Amino acid sequence: MKLLEERILRDGQILPGDVLRVGHFLNQQMDVVLMTEMGKEIARLYEGRGVTKVLTVEASGIALAFAAAAQLGVPMVFAKKHASANMSPEVYSTTVASYTHGRTYQIVVASEYITENDNILLVDDFLAMGNALHGMIDLCAQGGARVEGIAVAIEKWYQKGGDTLRKQGYRVESLAKIRTLSATEGITFCEN
Repeated sequence: MKLLEERILRDGQILPGDVLRVGHFLNQQMDVVLMTEMGKEIARLYEGRGVTKVLTVEASGIALAFAAAAQLGVPMVFAKKHASANMSPEVYSTTVASYTHGRTYQIVVASEYITENDNILLVDDFLAMGNALHGMIDLCAQGGARVEGIAVAIEKWYQKGGDTLRKQGYRVESLAKIRTLSATEGITFCEN
């Protein structure tokens, strides 16, 4: 998606530790026009695929998942990083290691939100190693739901998480796929 790639080049910042900061427009302060266009593109990619729900993990994936779900006309569910008192006692739970934050989370979803009747699209802001997505796949499996596919805003292609998921048979659609990320040489994108 050229619009997203251009925005990454213009406003993205490369930080130490192979981190791309996109807080100006994607995951802290959000460009709602860009987010809406990204949601439309995800909906176009998965149109007619029978998606019944969109699933993400709090917090950075919520806006993109909401935009995609709104365009698809289906509910959006997000896995919480901590169980809370107002949650159903019946939950699906799994452990996810966060590449960006360098810690492990126990993500949970109330079991009533993922069922064997669901055809779920997983959505997230970034795909690096694929840990969050593997966690969401596990939650879907616990509920007997089918994973229709995966959509991410930015894939760090060189970290191979997307390749691993594709080899496991999942359809992965990335709106921007970064080939190289370097503080000295900048960012290059994959052609497809």
